[in-house]
Amino acid sequence: MVLGAILLGLLNTYPIMVSRDLAAASKQSAMKSQASVMTNSLSALEVLTGDAVKQVMELIDVMPLTRIIVTDPSGLILYDTSEEDSAVGRYALLKEINVALSGKTVFYCLYSGGAFMSREAMPVLSGGKITGAVYLYEYDAQQGEIISGLQRNLRSISFAVAGAGLVLIFVFSTTLTRRIKRLSAAVRVVRSGDYGYRLEVRGTDELAELSDEFNILTGRLESTEEARRRFVSDASHELRTPLAAIRLLSDSITQSDQMDENTMREFARDIGSEAERLQRTTEKLMNLTKLDSGATAANKEPADIKSVAQRTLHLLEPLAAEQNVTIETELADGCIVMASADDLYQIIFNLVENGIKYNLPGGTVSLHLESDGDLTHLTVDDTGIGIPEEDLKNIFERFYRVDKARSRASGGSGLGLSIVHAAVLANSGTVEATRREQGGTRFTVVFPLYKRKGTQT
Repeated sequence: MVLGAILLGLLNTYPIMVSRDLAAASKQSAMKSQASVMTNSLSALEVLTGDAVKQVMELIDVMPLTRIIVTDPSGLILYDTSEEDSAVGRYALLKEINVALSGKTVFYCLYSGGAFMSREAMPVLSGGKITGAVYLYEYDAQQGEIISGLQRNLRSISFAVAGAGLVLIFVFSTTLTRRIKRLSAAVRVVRSGDYGYRLEVRGTDELAELSDEFNILTGRLESTEEARRRFVSDASHELRTPLAAIRLLSDSITQSDQMDENTMREFARDIGSEAERLQRTTEKLMNLTKLDSGATAANKEPADIKSVAQRTLHLLEPLAAEQNVTIETELADGCIVMASADDLYQIIFNLVENGIKYNLPGGTVSLHLESDGDLTHLTVDDTGIGIPEEDLKNIFERFYRVDKARSRASGGSGLGLSIVHAAVLANSGTVEATRREQGGTRFTVVFPLYKRKGTQT
């Protein structure tokens, strides 16, 4: 509105100013030309007298002027065309004539009351001396009316444009604010907890794009909220089970007065086992929380996967011996990646641990590491029970178990593969699970190979 007001103001002033200036310049040129003709004609007279001036002026063909005055060197008016108030015989008090008698030419033009009032005064020279002055005055209402008409037309156009602009502003602002209010109302609905709310997207402008982004955001919030609720429910269930067992066993010990020592020791071992299970689940939840928050991103540095794998497998050898599972390795040198060493440890530990726990007696877990161009491939194969095809797409979800009974019996919490998946993504890698034709499961982890500056691929 402000910009429109400024433009309309310029529309009503600038053209009028230019037109006035052009008209004034045209009048100055015309009146100067006429004054020059008159002064040249009068310069032939050595002395200006009333009769002589009148005779000369009657011979000059000039355009009609409102008033023409001719004076002698003292300012005495010798000739005056005014019929109503002739000043012949009186001294001129007009400043223009005084300026002309001093030897200068002067022109003034004023636009007022819808008319141009123009004045031109020029000295009359004869033999290098000032013998008088010529004063011309024109009152032009006709050209002033043209300017006034132009001004009225511009004003009418301005009012029409302003009215149309206000209507358009009202329409567009009403439409815009209505859509903004709908978006604000949707934000309040989602803020209250209704993440399933969606805006109806219309049009292709920026607000439609913003509404579409809002729907995408609420969809993600809804998915996050569902995952959070499921996570809380599953975590509560996982933590409640060992806690309930610990409480039941401890109550049995405290409430029984005749429990023998062997039974008490067995109950104590069971309590310890459940406590270890509770500790493992808690540690894995903490690891997932750390990965979700991106806390490990700042710890990335060039890491040798082979070195990390050797240290990790050394820790898993007792578990493999206990389960009668053989660990086989084929680790290539030079597989350096930009990653967190702790995340690599979590990835290898959980994949190999799963391969051991869900294997068959006498089975094997194979760890293969190689580089291929710009990528590093880490493959973990096992000869275990395998994963059904329909479960492969869900195994990286938190607390998801393929065989719940066997998982609980082996102490699994359903978090190991979730930790693997989160750690791989946090370090710009990919992980994939497939069934092996020979039986068992294959996990393939791919990382970009780290290249030092100045090295060639």
